[in-house]
Amino acid sequence: MPKAKLRAATIGGTADDIEAAFYQALQQGDIEKLMACWADEDEVVCVHPGGPRLVGTGAIRAAFEAMFANGPIQAHAQSVRKIESLTSVVHNVVERVALQLPDGLKHASVVATNVYHRTPQGWRMVAHHASPGTPEALETAQDGPQVLH
Repeated sequence: MPKAKLRAATIGGTADDIEAAFYQALQQGDIEKLMACWADEDEVVCVHPGGPRLVGTGAIRAAFEAMFANGPIQAHAQSVRKIESLTSVVHNVVERVALQLPDGLKHASVVATNVYHRTPQGWRMVAHHASPGTPEALETAQDGPQVLH
C-alpha cells in the first residue's frame, strides 16, 4: 500500500484526532504512528525546546527516533487554545512531560504550538514548535481564554 494511502487509512477525522494520535504515539514511543500524523510535505517543520529547526519528514523522523531510543515520551497536552479555519488549525498547548533521566524521573512543562492543514489525506500536522514553559506562562495557561498573537 502506498505511504499516503496507509496514512489515510490509519488516521482520519479532525485536527483534534491527529493531535490525540500524535501524543499517543509519543507515549507509546511508536515512530510509525507519530510520522503518520505529519503531512507528507518537504516543508514541514519541528522545533524542540532548545533545539534546531528541523525541516522535512526525514529530519523530524531522525530526531524522534533518537528521542525514542531513551524510551517513550510521557507528554500530555492540556490548556489547549485553538484557532480554526477551513483548511488550517492552530493549537497552542501546555505539555506536561515526564522524562526518565539518569538521575531519576523529572517533570517539565513545555509550551507548544501545533499547526495542522487539511491535505488530500485528511488533517495532518505541518508544524510543531515547543519552548520551555515558565511558571508565569503555565499559570496564565490555567486562566480563561486568551488572545494568541
